[in-house]
Formats: sequence, structure tokens, C-alpha cells
Amino acid sequence: MSHVAHRLTHNDLTLGSVVTNLQTRIAVWRTRRDLAKLDARALEDIGITPEQAYAEARLAVWDVPATWRG
Repeated sequence: MSHVAHRLTHNDLTLGSVVTNLQTRIAVWRTRRDLAKLDARALEDIGITPEQAYAEARLAVWDVPATWRG
């Protein structure tokens, strides 16, 4: 049985980056879940339509604007 040693590179994920990424994904999921719960009046107050809210709430947690990805 042979053993292959793997070298870590600057592209490898660190535990800190994984945790941060997971925290961001959870925050996105919660925000979109909360958005989906708003009624038409609350959506009007923030300037979006129910259709826009529905479309945003249905996005995957990894589907975020590039500026959020750091």
C-alpha cells in the first residue's frame, strides 16, 4: 500500500474560510426565507414587488452578487 503526500497550496481552503463561507450561506438563506414571509404591504415598504421577492427567495444560497463573494 502506498501513501501519497499532498502538498497544501494557497488555493486550499482553511477551516476559517470554510466556517466564514458557511456562515454567509446561512445568513443568505435566512434573509431569503424572511423575505418570502413578508406580506405585500411590507414588500411595498421596501420597494419590491411580490414577484421580485418570490424570485429572490427561490435563488440558491450560492447565487449571490459578485460583490458579496469578497
